[in-house]
Amino acid sequence: MNGHAVGGKDGLRAVADLGGGTNQIGGRLYNERLILSLIRRGGSLSKAAIARLTGLSAQTVSVIISSLEADGLLLRHSPQRGRVGQPSVPLALDPEGAFSLGMKLGRRSSDLVLMDFTGVVRASLRETYAYPTPERLRSFVDRGCRILASRLSTAQAARIRGLGLAAPFELWSWQPELGAPDPVTNAWRGFDIPAAVQDICPWPVHYCNDATAACAAELAFGHQHVADFLYFFVGSFLGGGIVLNGKLFQGHSGNAGAVGSLPVGDGGQRLIRTASLYVLERELTERGLNPQHLWRSDDWSSLGAALDRWIERSAENLAVACVAGLAVIDFQAVVIDGAFPEAVRARLTDAVRERFLRQDRQGLTEAAIIPGSIGPNARAIGAASLPLLAGFSRDPDVLFKERGRPQAVGPSAMATELDKRTR
Repeated sequence: MNGHAVGGKDGLRAVADLGGGTNQIGGRLYNERLILSLIRRGGSLSKAAIARLTGLSAQTVSVIISSLEADGLLLRHSPQRGRVGQPSVPLALDPEGAFSLGMKLGRRSSDLVLMDFTGVVRASLRETYAYPTPERLRSFVDRGCRILASRLSTAQAARIRGLGLAAPFELWSWQPELGAPDPVTNAWRGFDIPAAVQDICPWPVHYCNDATAACAAELAFGHQHVADFLYFFVGSFLGGGIVLNGKLFQGHSGNAGAVGSLPVGDGGQRLIRTASLYVLERELTERGLNPQHLWRSDDWSSLGAALDRWIERSAENLAVACVAGLAVIDFQAVVIDGAFPEAVRARLTDAVRERFLRQDRQGLTEAAIIPGSIGPNARAIGAASLPLLAGFSRDPDVLFKERGRPQAVGPSAMATELDKRTR
């Protein structure tokens, strides 16, 4: 996953250097990260299983495991005795091995999470508002980072690898829908969000689009058994992503998966204008109901008929978008998640599935319509994974590798790998 890293207090931005040629040192690093990704995906693995999956020798695996244990990244579980031979000792990621912060800057709320090495959220903060401002962003980052870091011991805080930042691109471009005053909208034009955050944050900052981050969270911590899926995240403004062969696909410009721009309904109206939460927010306001309920409550049952109508309209248009996506790529599944309670996600997914089955799908491969598994924090969790990718992956996509047998880098493979990377 390609994010941007911001280094130093001067705010200069540079693409994170996560690649490079493969040599004896690089090969060792790649193999270490590959083993970490295998253990992450499997939960725990023995040395024998790691050797079998990677093709590395038992001695090489033992040396790498010892190094990772010494770095505090792995821990041993109790031996498991089998029928024959020595007991197997499962190895797992040490939750205390590293920590990261993840922030989602949204149009109606901001979230900040503290995540451990296994992807567990240890603590979180949320701030809601009518619209975001640069001053509010700075204040929340400054206060939030200090609060979350204070919940760690000195030793734990020293293992914070960075802050991932997920934010909509061109935040100023939806002024009529957001209702922000012109001075606020103009303040965002030309405002360098990651550089401003880096000026406050004591750790490296990694930046990506918010919907891309949500898709990455689903890939890393959600439906890992699905290698190819189209992803929809319904927030204030709907966005999404594409996963192919177990890897996040961003396209040549990083804008692949811009599902909100899909034309749906009469007149080719775009999906973002029909299935986003700002549409529901607007209807609640028109009916004299408090729209802040959407951002401050986990129970939407009181929204009644307005919510029912929004689900019905959104499902109809999302079903059309599913068909359009499957006409381009034969995804195994379509995943639907969003900034709403689990009960609403279930209702919306069921409604999309029902309407999808009514569509004319002749010539298309069938795909499952399934709910996401992360929820409202998906964007912040995806953001929090960025520093871990940067710090523990020679290959930026190594944690999102294909579902088949992974290939370690041995001496005979290094020249080939170097040639691939330098073409």
